[in-house]
Amino acid sequence: MTLILLIILILLLVGGLPVFPHSRNWGYGPSGIIGTVLVVLLILLLLGKI
Repeated sequence: MTLILLIILILLLVGGLPVFPHSRNWGYGPSGIIGTVLVVLLILLLLGKI
């Protein structure tokens, strides 16, 4: 389960970078979503649910 979450997180981080032509106009949306996912994963990790 942890390996799957790690792979998904890495894919989100690479996909959220504004280096691709189609993602230059997205603004702060992808980084905000990735930050929210990171906070949720951190809380779950601290609570011992993962």
